Amino acid sequence: MNCQHELHRHCEPQSLARRWFLQQCGVGLGAVALRSLLGPGAESAVAAPAAVNPLAPKQPHFQPKAKRVIFLFMAGAPSHLELFDNKPELSKFDGTLPPPELLQGYRAAFINPKSKLLGPKFKFARHGQSGAELSELLPHLATVADDIAIVKSMVTDAFNHAPGQILMSTGAQQFGRPSMGSWVTYGLGSQTEDLPGFIVFSSGKKGPSGGSSNWGSGFLPTVHQGVPFRGGAEPVLFLSNPRGVDRATQRDSLDALRDLNQLRLEEVGDPEIATRINSFEMAFRMQQSAPDLMDLSNEPKHVLEMYGAEPGKASFANNCLLARRLVEKGVRFVELFHESWDQHGNLVGDLKKNCADTDQACAALLKDLKQRGLLADTLVVWGGEFGRTPMVQGGSDGRDHHPNAFSMWLAGGGVKPGITLGESDPFGFNATADRVHVHDLHATMLHLLGFDHLRLTYRFQGRDFRLTDVHGEVVQKLLA
Repeated sequence: MNCQHELHRHCEPQSLARRWFLQQCGVGLGAVALRSLLGPGAESAVAAPAAVNPLAPKQPHFQPKAKRVIFLFMAGAPSHLELFDNKPELSKFDGTLPPPELLQGYRAAFINPKSKLLGPKFKFARHGQSGAELSELLPHLATVADDIAIVKSMVTDAFNHAPGQILMSTGAQQFGRPSMGSWVTYGLGSQTEDLPGFIVFSSGKKGPSGGSSNWGSGFLPTVHQGVPFRGGAEPVLFLSNPRGVDRATQRDSLDALRDLNQLRLEEVGDPEIATRINSFEMAFRMQQSAPDLMDLSNEPKHVLEMYGAEPGKASFANNCLLARRLVEKGVRFVELFHESWDQHGNLVGDLKKNCADTDQACAALLKDLKQRGLLADTLVVWGGEFGRTPMVQGGSDGRDHHPNAFSMWLAGGGVKPGITLGESDPFGFNATADRVHVHDLHATMLHLLGFDHLRLTYRFQGRDFRLTDVHGEVVQKLLA
């Protein structure tokens, strides 16, 4: 468009304004944003926005080992000392005060750091050819010990739940950053048009302390945010038509909305309009695809028994089985929150229940993916936001929040199986070997998905942001 020509045709010189220039002269801010979002080849996409699919599959920076992710988020922070990091020395010094040098500069969340040491409450044994050491609370995970990589040297910057969960989910403790799943669909797109690229489940006593920020899209286009699914006949709220509206009527309404939105998209190029079009159309398709997908009654009996799943009953086991069904259908990122692990007291009883609720299904998910040929290119990650203190809280049966050392495990998707990485000191207080920060975990996950974490960026407010912010190193020892 010739702006000078438009100037003389439509308005007096004194009425010209910067806003008119930005809206009318082919340099609209929405168009600029869309070009930035789409990257190379964006000029043709902006010129013909009808062809834009914001979740179309994209190629990563290099050949990936993993094509999709299932993140088993044990929100509330499981005790590494009762599950993965056996500390005989902690048992030996049970009931005594920790060494003074251990506490120098230490900040506790709630307890007095000088509280007495508490020995582990459960026995450990070695399993598989790898000899992985696991708690007696994890008998099912023990059967797949040779398929997982255990990291005993995780560290984080946060020691309260909401900041810790948001840091694990987004790479920052502040609200407003995109979550891992959002970064993954931004970088890779989706492999299905009938379901969202990023789906979230929640089980346990309550939802995660960090709330929806754990799966939000932050400053990325909202098409990349996670979509919460529920068990039962209505997996997504407000997906069903109201009474009196049939499918043909709905299709006519959506066609009219699409045409109006398309006209506006062509005019301003705002990527949020493309998101709106995509959301309406996907919701229409999901009315048929989602209920069938969520119906577990058509699964073979032996599969249901392997997971401990019960059709029609909301549970972590059901969610694990649904995660397998979703990645089979092409969903790129599935996240399962189980918020029950905050044992300031009743450590023994609650850990027994938590592990009874989750251990069988986690192991079954790995076995099921493996026998279907999906584990090789599906990255599975298990862990919480931090660990628990070796000092006691709650009388004699609890542990406080602890960021200096905790454990996670990974499997599939290019992870080296059957290894244990890292160490903590004899009390499980500080990571002492092969320290892995949350940013390093994120860099490694992106590497397995085919991305250089330094190059997967999005420009916002004048700077390039990334999941790892200004940190992160790929943990080479975790790579197969």
